[in-house]
Amino acid sequence: MFDFQAFFAGLGESWPVWVVTITLVVAAVIDGIKLKVPNAITFPMIISGWVYSATLTGYPPIEGLWWSIVGTAIGLGLLLPLYAIGGMGAGDVKLLAGVGAWMWSETTFYAFAWTAIVGGVIAFGMILYKRSWNKHKDQFWGILNEIATVKDPEKLAEIAAERKQRMFLLPYGIPMAIGTIGYFAWEGMLV
Repeated sequence: MFDFQAFFAGLGESWPVWVVTITLVVAAVIDGIKLKVPNAITFPMIISGWVYSATLTGYPPIEGLWWSIVGTAIGLGLLLPLYAIGGMGAGDVKLLAGVGAWMWSETTFYAFAWTAIVGGVIAFGMILYKRSWNKHKDQFWGILNEIATVKDPEKLAEIAAERKQRMFLLPYGIPMAIGTIGYFAWEGMLV
């Protein structure tokens, strides 16, 4: 028989994971519709993660806040290079920073890894669906060549912005939600 008491006790302990999970689902839906994760989601997520970490984690406030800021920096640092060259939107970067604010550095790193795998699978599926393997293969090698030869991130961002009009875009909030929530489930963090 299902133990409802144990289930709800587990939920009481895992509520921060559920806050992040629900936020990621909302962000993924909005990103899927608008191709943008709004600041109205990302900034409150980051700030509330800092407040939670400083007040409710059981750590001394400065220590909890410190680990939250480190997690935020990890989230920013993992995706900021892709944003700098135009490969990702700022909202996606801030969304992972929000995960870092709530879940801290190790979980954020693994969420990023799972997200990258899910994003790669979805992108590959999109390419197969569109039957545009050669176009995307050529674009991929062209982008790598640009990164290797054009050392100025601002110039890379300009090139990417021009190219973006011709690309089939992946709203990265979707793989971020799937990958991160998948990691939470794998680790048993949801209950």
